[in-house]
Amino acid sequence: MAKKKQLKVTLVKSTNRRLSSHKACITGLGLRRIGHTVVLPDRPEIRGMINKVGYLLAVEEC
Repeated sequence: MAKKKQLKVTLVKSTNRRLSSHKACITGLGLRRIGHTVVLPDRPEIRGMINKVGYLLAVEEC
């Protein structure tokens, strides 16, 4: 069985003074504070949210 691809996403910058839609993307990704890391499935919906707020994140494939 093939292993499903996953992304490790870490919040590296603050959400203070950001657009509310960008804050909503961060919340939707499950991130809560600077340095918080979550592992998410590599799906188009997740990629879209990461692309929108990529300037706040560090992303690795795992």
